Amino acid sequence: MVSAIEGRDTLAQGTTPAPPRGGFPPRVLRDSLAQGLVRFDAGGQIVPGLAERWIVIDDGGSYIFRLREAKWTDGSPVTAEQVAVIIRRLVSPRSANPLTPFLTAIDEVVVMTPQVIEVRLSRPRPDLLKLFAQPEMAIFDRARHGTGPFRVIRSGPPLMLRPIADPRRAEPDDDATPSPARDVALFAEPAARALVRFANGRSDAVLGGRFQEWPLLDQLNIGPASVRVDPAAGLFGFAIANRDGFLADPANRQALSALFDRQAILNSIAPNWEATDRLLPDTLDSDAPPQVPNWALLTLDARRGAARTRVDAWGQPVTMRIALPHGPGANLLYGQIGAALLSVGITPQRVALGAAAELRLIDAVAPFDSARWYLATACAPCGEAASAAIDKARLAPTLAERSAAIAAADAAVNSDVSFIPLARPLRWSLVNNRLRQYQTNMRAWHPLNGLRPDTN
Repeated sequence: MVSAIEGRDTLAQGTTPAPPRGGFPPRVLRDSLAQGLVRFDAGGQIVPGLAERWIVIDDGGSYIFRLREAKWTDGSPVTAEQVAVIIRRLVSPRSANPLTPFLTAIDEVVVMTPQVIEVRLSRPRPDLLKLFAQPEMAIFDRARHGTGPFRVIRSGPPLMLRPIADPRRAEPDDDATPSPARDVALFAEPAARALVRFANGRSDAVLGGRFQEWPLLDQLNIGPASVRVDPAAGLFGFAIANRDGFLADPANRQALSALFDRQAILNSIAPNWEATDRLLPDTLDSDAPPQVPNWALLTLDARRGAARTRVDAWGQPVTMRIALPHGPGANLLYGQIGAALLSVGITPQRVALGAAAELRLIDAVAPFDSARWYLATACAPCGEAASAAIDKARLAPTLAERSAAIAAADAAVNSDVSFIPLARPLRWSLVNNRLRQYQTNMRAWHPLNGLRPDTN
């Protein structure tokens, strides 16, 4: 049994599930019922999905995929033409796919032969496979049929999933039908319930843990060997979501970013959670090191003194709404952020994550290793110059021009102060030692068919 921690999203109950995208449990389900051209393995590496092999040409300007023989869950064969139509739909600007803004370089999806598809790009994208491996790019036909690695055998709760026999691994004389012992019971449930289920030995894994649930671990007798923390890459911090009033001035936004004692904030929630003061975790595909804020070498007292001066100079009360999720970790985060704001004369007000706010938490794992994802995700919103710089990076016709444009965009976003970085995302799981194939990874993604040797 596996529990996927849910927020507001829930798995469909009582019917064959649609291919949902948003929220963690629906993404787990989508990844389990269907696959894209490629997919992630247990270690977060790219492995074949519907495509058995592929080649990349023109420095990432074209991807040619050879499809394997596959069947939809209703038994009908998968054709290259069907796959091409579905991919075109997923990358369309009209799609609800959240990855669409990062797929704009795709120019054509062409059926070359009954087994071969070519994805042609207007601009090179060496990281395209990492996007294609995301659950959002899983291939479902219009009748909601996927190709596995699992199929639903009973609607929940819990949903019962059974592996689909893989013809590539079955010997001619073998019985390739998976046994019921390989079924997976998938629960979508609140963190507290999932943790109690695991602590009582009634599940083998809890997937999808975030910072807001981390303090719950202190309330249960769960051995430290069962707690697995992913080295996740991504963003954890506050988007400056409202630029009216005090926050209209970039100097005020910079003073706001500088006043936080990042490591103390994180230590109040989870040990060994490392703080950061910069947007990019590394150079990535930029041709310059990550921008460092110009206040980085100042003492905390000096930074808070400068922030207090700017608040006093404003001449009227400053109130800041902070949009956060629910959960004990978020309560601790608000306590730390609120205390820091009060220390410089700003009145904090907590609001729901989707409500109007001045500061909105962004807690997201990067789907691929491009600095443009970090910049575009942090730019929510940002000024015209920063937005133009990010768009220039998106449209750069060569990799060299793209790297230079990304470096310029990083500088522009740093000057604009549209985002207050605090850390990298905290992602964790609880794992029974029977699940020997489980691996932590920077994608913080753990396919259900990558937990046990007999379901790979």
